[in-house]
Amino acid sequence: MIGLLSYLVFFATVAAILSIAVLGLNLQWGNTGLFNGGVVAFFGAGGYGTLILGGTPQADHLGGFALPYLIALLGGMAIAGLLAWGVGILTLRLRHDYLAIATFGVAVAFENLMRNAEGLAGGAKGLRGFERPLRQALGDGFTYNLLFLIFVLGLLIANYIFLERLIRSPYGRLLRAIREDETAAMSLGKNPARIRLAAFIAGSVIMGLAGGLYATFYAFISPQDVLPILTFQIWAMLIVGGAGNNKGAVMGTFLIWGAWTASGWGLSRFAPLEVQLYTGSLQFILIGVVIVGMLLWRPQGLFEEKLVVSQSGRAKHLKQQGVRE
Repeated sequence: MIGLLSYLVFFATVAAILSIAVLGLNLQWGNTGLFNGGVVAFFGAGGYGTLILGGTPQADHLGGFALPYLIALLGGMAIAGLLAWGVGILTLRLRHDYLAIATFGVAVAFENLMRNAEGLAGGAKGLRGFERPLRQALGDGFTYNLLFLIFVLGLLIANYIFLERLIRSPYGRLLRAIREDETAAMSLGKNPARIRLAAFIAGSVIMGLAGGLYATFYAFISPQDVLPILTFQIWAMLIVGGAGNNKGAVMGTFLIWGAWTASGWGLSRFAPLEVQLYTGSLQFILIGVVIVGMLLWRPQGLFEEKLVVSQSGRAKHLKQQGVRE
């Protein structure tokens, strides 16, 4: 029983962390129309930044600043934001597929840099020497993992509430206006380039938070954790849940992560040995099938975007329809 509870805590922790990253992508794509194909670069920047700033001194790579955990986590988010600012300045003039290709190239470059720059981040060996917060007081057992899950869920709820309020605000309506018709937004005196950059940075900072939590949970991060497949997993979570809907982003994450872990368990337990050798490849195919199938069957996702109309806009609509409130 304890083993099952421990696994459920592990599953929920990883799913909640990935949900935060998907919420960041939803701000970029679902609300602003920015096709970010390099999610894993900003996720990884937050993870590597947190461990470098908060880790113990290591002889073979940068880091060992041993900053308090919350400061290190905020530092990792800031590093993700700085990376997003640089990438955004260079790429946000592009549109749709060109932007996707450019940002995907950033993700590949980030993974290769982390794999080869041993003096910066440990190279292929990854970053070690990170002391999990309050580990000495709580140990490494079930209690610690449960409390960390509560901490992650608190951050997930905080991000969810923040983004829900954001998209219901005039700024959120401006984001959707730029998504739908950038020229019309410009005609109203808005600056789409600046607003798109701000949304891109904000979404990437949220992804950096997810990366920092992920690295904290494992007390380790390596280039294997920032492979491009993670970008496609996060995109599948958003597509299945429903772009533009924060509830859908969270639900899609738990569904896809559940399908991913269940498929890995099922293949390792019931598939013939010669098939088990290709478990990873089969799971990648599964992600592709899910994305394509969802786009064909229900392109709006399980939870359709609900457009938020202001009170004045609602009154105007009712007046046009000849209806009294």
